[in-house]
This record gives sequence, structure tokens and C-alpha cells, in this order.
Amino acid sequence: MQSETGQLKLEASPGLSAWLESQDVSLAVSTYQAAKIFLIGNNSETGRISVFERTFARAMGLAATPGADQLWLASQFQLWRFEDFLSREPVRQPYDAVYVPIEGRTVGEVDIHDIHPRPGQPPLFVVSRFNCIATLDAENSFAPVWMPKFIDAVVAEDRCHLNGMAVTDDKPRLVTCVAATNSGGEWREHRRSGGIVIDVESGESVAGGFSMPHSPRLREGRCYLIQSGTGEFGTLDLDDGTFTPICALQGFARGLSFIGDYAIIGVSKPRDERHFGGLALSDRLADAHLEPLCHVAIVNLTSGNIEHRLVFEGVVSELYDIAVLRGVRRPMIHGFVQPDLRFVIRPAPFDIEAHNGLNR
Repeated sequence: MQSETGQLKLEASPGLSAWLESQDVSLAVSTYQAAKIFLIGNNSETGRISVFERTFARAMGLAATPGADQLWLASQFQLWRFEDFLSREPVRQPYDAVYVPIEGRTVGEVDIHDIHPRPGQPPLFVVSRFNCIATLDAENSFAPVWMPKFIDAVVAEDRCHLNGMAVTDDKPRLVTCVAATNSGGEWREHRRSGGIVIDVESGESVAGGFSMPHSPRLREGRCYLIQSGTGEFGTLDLDDGTFTPICALQGFARGLSFIGDYAIIGVSKPRDERHFGGLALSDRLADAHLEPLCHVAIVNLTSGNIEHRLVFEGVVSELYDIAVLRGVRRPMIHGFVQPDLRFVIRPAPFDIEAHNGLNR
């Protein structure tokens, strides 16, 4: 396919379209490297995947509500809420979801990573540049709600690269950071084995020795985790801190969602020596004579097999986050460049008969 900024090729593994249809889902994928969000669905008319893209500067953290009626996206200095304007429509063709940006909050360039929407409340999100979990605030850029014990100031320094957050019952339970360090950028010296997982309630580390941990998730009584520096996805025993790999991935992994018995993981090509050099991932791929791939990997949680892939080539070499759109087969999304956005309007429901009756 041709992107807005150059040549982009996507190659889906055989059966990916049918798999998406069988699961009744589509995927949202962000990439800050290429400033894009992609919506990956199924085109029932052609039997192939449907791909819709829009440009958002430094697209990073991404999350959907369980019913997929709402989508949140962190861009370079704003946090955006999208609403599906077709959620109340009985017939939806050719797209069955149309995401419209209806609210944007200016938070500054703070590197928002994991986002968790909360019904009736502002979302929780990880602010890496300020080393905290935060939420929205009516008078300020954001409101910190938690930070590690070893961080001694609320300053715009990425001191430990706090990046991941596991949430249950709309409360943060676990976070990941690359190192327990307290000065700007110091974590870069500990990428190979300094990563820790912290219990939010106690503030104590529950496991350590990880290489750039990302995307902690609590699901059905298990804790899942990605070690980006080794390219491994697995489970973490919170009692003894043991990490058990489920599979190895062909690149730098981050961004994790689930569909039934499957994990959906974003995998990137390593960017440069400063960010990704000296990691065990590079050694493992070299030993296996494998080149890193930028792709979405769909992993069977029972077997550990990667059953499907969507490979990105060309202008996109890194992915950041993954969100699952449940009950949506073929979505699209509006950006800010297209002039037709001014005609995308959905008034709130209004009972005209009841209103007129009151005025008689």
C-alpha cells in the first residue's frame, strides 16, 4: 500500500483475515517513529485484511474501552479521546466503526506510554518523562497519582524509564521501569539487566534482573510481561519473581493485548546503537541468523507458537502500542488533515416529543 509519506508494504500471513473475522475483532497499532495509527480489520468483500491509517505526530500510548466505543491515543504533546460515531447505528457499511477525535488535552511533551481508560473517570496513564502514573486535571497538564519511592522530585527528567502499567478494577497494580535510578537518563546504563517490576500498593520491587521490561498485564490470575531487551514474552510469578518465557520474538517487543487464548504483540526493528545496542536480543538474533522484523505477532498462549504475523516494511520500522477493538470488523479513523472532518457531526440523543409536550 502507499502511505501518505512514502512507500509502505504490509504483508499478512495466510489466514490472518479469517482469524480476525473468527475472533470478531480488529486491531489498532501506533508507531511514533512513522507518526501513524493503523486500524487493521477484515474486508469481508475481498477476504483480505482492511488497513486504515492516519497521521498523528509521535503516536504512542493507545487503549480502547472494552466495548470499543472509545479509543485513547497519546500524541506528541496531547492526549486524544476518539468516539465511535457509528456505535448507535443499526446498519454500518462499509465500515462498522468510525473513530472521531472529539476531545484533546494538551499535556506537554511528556512521553505517555501505557493508558488505561476508566468508565466515568479520566484515564490513568504512564508519564515517563516525569516518572509517574498520572491522570487528567482540570487546571494543570496532568495530575501525578503515584511514583516510585526512589524518585525524589517531580521533574521533567526520564530518570528510570517508567513505561508499563498493569491495572485491575481500574486501579494500578504493577509498573515496570528499566532501572531503579534517580537521575536523568541514568537508566540507559542498566538496560541489559536493571529492569524491575514494582507493586504499586507497597511501592516495593517484586521482581528484578530484567532487560527493558515493558507491558505488564494481569489477566485471569497470571502476570504477563515482555522483556524487550531479550525479545521474550512470558509470565511472571509474583510470589518468587521467576520469569518463564512463552516465546521468543524476532525484534524489540513492546505493546501487548489479548484476544481469548492469544496475545497480540508489537515487534520493532532496533533503531540504533544508542537505544538498542548491547542487548541480548541482538546476540540472540545474530546467533540464529535472523534479521529483526517490524511486525504484529499473534501468539497462541497455550502452545507458544506465533500463529499469525502482519509484517511492516518501508517507512514503518517500529511499532509502539496495540489495542484490541472488540466487536469491530472494519474500522476507520478521522485525523485532522482531511477537510471532511468538519462534516462529521453526531448530536446527542434528544426526545423531541417529550420536549414539545413540556412546552405546550
